[in-house]
Amino acid sequence: MGAVADPDNVSVAEMERFVARFAKLRGSEEAFVDSKLPGSRRFKINLVGMGVVERNDIPDLKPNIPLPATGFNLGMIQAEHGNGASLHSHTTEEVFMPLIGPWSVYWKTDDGEKEIVLQPFDCIHVPVGVYRGFRYVGEGKGTLLTIIGGPDAGKVAWEPGILAAAAAMGVSRDASGQVQGLKKAE
Repeated sequence: MGAVADPDNVSVAEMERFVARFAKLRGSEEAFVDSKLPGSRRFKINLVGMGVVERNDIPDLKPNIPLPATGFNLGMIQAEHGNGASLHSHTTEEVFMPLIGPWSVYWKTDDGEKEIVLQPFDCIHVPVGVYRGFRYVGEGKGTLLTIIGGPDAGKVAWEPGILAAAAAMGVSRDASGQVQGLKKAE
């Protein structure tokens, strides 16, 4: 689904096709190679663009808004306390903004991991190439807004220990970067 036929005369019904209603968002907990690792359970929602998901066989990971991403990918992560993403990096920018609850953003340095806790509506832009992760540190379920540069956000570069831990659980990536060893999409 592309642009509208007449940009000067878009009806409410036509514009509604490009709205993602929070109560009806699609996503998946099986989007990444670290999905089974302790502390890495999360629900990935693609709002605009595909971001850096490692599964193209899951229909629920298709963008909730069917316009093509040009220059960015917008998504959300939902997780329970203590869960989020393992250490990884990207070749493009990544921005996080907690919407519900506090989230920890942590990163790898030569001196060990460092951490910043963000409160709702705080925002961080993580530099390209930094091994970073994030986890929900509040109660109940948190929601994190994510923006990744694009339109081709590239692939996730996992910290090598993460790939080894996933492989020990029977999960890996094929040559094209797609996850192998998680349940098949229905």
